[in-house]
Amino acid sequence: MPLEIRALSSLDKLFPDETPTACVPFTEGFRNEVISWQLALRLTDGRMPCSLTVSVDSPLNPYTEILQVRHVPVRLATYSDADDRYLRKQPGLYPDLLARPHAHSIRAFPDHWECVWLTVNAQGAVPAGTYPVTVRFHDAGGTLLGEHTQSVTLLPGLLPDQQLWHTRWFHADCLAQFYHVPVFSEEHWQIMENSVRSAADCGVNMLLMPVHTPPLDTRPGSERLPVQLTDIRLEDGEYRFDMTRVHRWIRMCLDCGIRAFEIAHLFTQWGAEHAPNIYATAGGRTVRIFGWETDAGGEAYRAFLQAYIPALRTVFREEGIEDRVWWHISDEPSQDQLPVYLRARNQVLDLLSGAQIMDALSNFDFYSQGVVRHPVVASNALGPFLAHHVPDLWMYVCCSQYRDVANQFMAMPSARCRILGAQMFRYHIRGFLHWGFNFYNSQYSDYPIDPYACTDADGAFPAGDPFLVYPGHDGRPEASIRYMVFREAMQDLRALEWLASLAGHETADACLGSMTLTEYPHDPESLIRLRQNINGRILEYTGLA
Repeated sequence: MPLEIRALSSLDKLFPDETPTACVPFTEGFRNEVISWQLALRLTDGRMPCSLTVSVDSPLNPYTEILQVRHVPVRLATYSDADDRYLRKQPGLYPDLLARPHAHSIRAFPDHWECVWLTVNAQGAVPAGTYPVTVRFHDAGGTLLGEHTQSVTLLPGLLPDQQLWHTRWFHADCLAQFYHVPVFSEEHWQIMENSVRSAADCGVNMLLMPVHTPPLDTRPGSERLPVQLTDIRLEDGEYRFDMTRVHRWIRMCLDCGIRAFEIAHLFTQWGAEHAPNIYATAGGRTVRIFGWETDAGGEAYRAFLQAYIPALRTVFREEGIEDRVWWHISDEPSQDQLPVYLRARNQVLDLLSGAQIMDALSNFDFYSQGVVRHPVVASNALGPFLAHHVPDLWMYVCCSQYRDVANQFMAMPSARCRILGAQMFRYHIRGFLHWGFNFYNSQYSDYPIDPYACTDADGAFPAGDPFLVYPGHDGRPEASIRYMVFREAMQDLRALEWLASLAGHETADACLGSMTLTEYPHDPESLIRLRQNINGRILEYTGLA
């Protein structure tokens, strides 16, 4: 046939100037797993691109989705002193976007390969067994150009629910800006709901709640587009709160599958020196009542917090989520900012009595001195925390984790992302945080960007760090390869936890060999063998083999 087809695994990334030589797909999983693979396409004759129509013939057809692998522009692949375990480091076009194809958008070319991405998500509704999935490609006239059949095996049994707390910071302002809709208009609420549901599908079960505009990635002295859920009125020196939008946010998230909530930081990022930008209606107009000019330790902000925090906690009790709410003081304070951070924390410690407080910070002194009970630690700074057996440990990755450790940049092999699930199991990680589910701004939020054209916050962070999904033009997010692979990492973690429940943690951990946070397999074949071994052990211990 005039269309050459090669099957690839979900862990392969095929660049436009490459020939596929990758490993065979791994299309095995338990009945409620999402199973993915790719098909690379190239015309074997002709000189012009050919538009293709695609059809699927399979008993799994109702659960099968075809996406189009698109290459996106990368200007900053990584930093200049990065390690050598990257696919590439040069600017160029990188495979990442998984677009919902238009009826005529999939094309084959005679001079390079293109890929489609297939997923089977049976959601536990299909009996165990091996099923053929045949994909056929026709030209515009209906002539069959090529086909490929892949066997998909659904193993008996269901993965247990995810135990890891997984949060990715949700940026409501970026959605309003990209879609040009008023903040908290009905259009905005629908777009946010679509994105929250997509986050939950990826294993996100905790979400940042903008009770006030989160003071994150904002240039000191400037403002991000306000997305404050709390309606505040200042009358005769007293604060009054309308929490209608807060209630709606909570119920929307719960309906989408979110189980827990982070509250927007109570003080500014990188030091906790100021109050967030907070707005109220006073004298018939909306004004900013706190912000960069506000001393975090001052009496005025303390008086506000004495009214604000109890009002929020009342809402959380009414919604039945108070035990699943986490509060933040300030993000990423440094060692020399410890006194300022302490002052800010002491402003609210009595108001947050009995509440859970966590912050992203990586200096062990903050924990050892009792400043933070629940630290969220950068993956490359976990050593002292692990050595001291800190319980319920959380970890995060961002742009700074670009050497040696696992992460999810576009320029990294997909295996370097997927290994995160196994690593979190080995080190008893309780929660995972990443700062950008959908950050579509430049650095410091100086201006919005188009994520389809700019993947690095306009040269600030390695491509892929600012966001995990693209804002689809129909108001629904489009996935990335990294989104799919991280979901596989979460499935690996759930499989390891299942095995541990059957045979003990040591038995499950033994499957991981000598892996550490900096020494781990980077090739697809090793991770596939690892998962095959885990599956085999589960079937053995459950007697389902």
